[in-house]
This record gives sequence, C-alpha cells and structure tokens, in this order.
Amino acid sequence: MDATRREFLGKVTAGAAAYSALPFALAISACAAEGSNQAAGDFDLSWPGKLTGKHKAVFDMAEIESGYGLWRGMAWAGQVQQYQNATPADVSLAIVLRHEAISLAMDQAYWDKYGIGKAHSVMHPMTQVATDKNPALLGPADGVPAPFDAAALPKQQAKGVVFLACNLAFSLDVVPTVAKADKISEEEARKVALKHVLPGVLLQPSGVFAVTRAQEAGCTYVKAS
Repeated sequence: MDATRREFLGKVTAGAAAYSALPFALAISACAAEGSNQAAGDFDLSWPGKLTGKHKAVFDMAEIESGYGLWRGMAWAGQVQQYQNATPADVSLAIVLRHEAISLAMDQAYWDKYGIGKAHSVMHPMTQVATDKNPALLGPADGVPAPFDAAALPKQQAKGVVFLACNLAFSLDVVPTVAKADKISEEEARKVALKHVLPGVLLQPSGVFAVTRAQEAGCTYVKAS
C-alpha cells in the first residue's frame, strides 16, 4: 500500500468515531470527500443511455494485471455473438477502471514520464516480461498478435464499449503521483493529470458508483481483474 492510500485510510480511521454518529449516507459521503471534492456537474452521467443491447455486462477492473480484464471483456462480447446468435448491436459492454487499474485510463506519455510500468511492476500480457507500456494501448507493433490486439482500449471504444474511470483512485493515486514528481500543488496536478486521461474515458465519482449505475441499467456484473 502506498503512502497516499495509507494517509487516506488513516484519516478515515481517525474520523471513524465521529462518522459513527452520523446517518450511514452522511458517513459515506464524508469518507468520499477525503478523495474528491468534485461537483456533480464534473461527471458525464449520461453513458447508460449507450447500453442499448439485449446482452449487457459491466466488467469491473481493479488491477492492471497486464490488461487482461480488457481481453476478457472482448472475449465475452465475441462469445455472445458466436454462441447466442447475437449481432454487435445486441451486445453492450461497460468496463470500469478503478483502484490500481486507474493507470490503464492514462495515456502513454503519463506512463513514460512518471514511470508507471516500473512503479506497478507491469508485465507484458504475452511475454510476461516487465514493460513500461500501458497494456491497454498495446498493438501488433508491441508484440500483441491478432485477434488480441482488438482488445486495446481505443479499438474497443470504436466498437461502442464504454470505459469508465474512478475519480477517487484518480484523486488518490494519479494526482499525487503528478504533484510529487512535478513538485506542484494537487490542484495544479489535477489539471495536468486530466490532460493525460485517454480520450473518451469518462471519470465517474467512484468506480463502485459506476459499477452499480451500470447494474441499474441492466448490466450483469463481472469481476474482470
């Protein structure tokens, strides 16, 4: 567990007695506020409207795990079409990137500048050799053969897959990483970090929020990593 997460948990633990006197909903809100002070308008919550298929699933990715969670999502979508006689339009998939998997939501420039591969001991999905590349962005030039290269985040987006990222993980992991390395305030670091979020990936109040919202929209839950 890194220092930022230990500090966050310490704050929550220290305030637990005070929180226990509050209604449950208020206690949860108080804990969440430690990691995020974003307003509701900062998040695009319209994405469930894109989940229009007969077969719907939300894949919950909490670990980087060489990007295998993306591969599992692609495999499920393909199997539904192959074995249930479904068309691509019949299949809707949302993938939530939270906890350590928040790094998969960031561009290669972020990985390069802040040494994410080394910091998280990331392994290439095919060779299991250490890599400094974001597994969500690998393709044929990176040693990922067809059909596995079709699991890359941008390629899945092009097929209508919705990618959602946890703002709490972003605030507790990505922003402090930028602030420490660049020696800037967390407010400025957030602005810098937001520029590195991959196009089309939607930050949500939390990964858990995104998962439950997808379930409310009719998605079957899958623990992907």
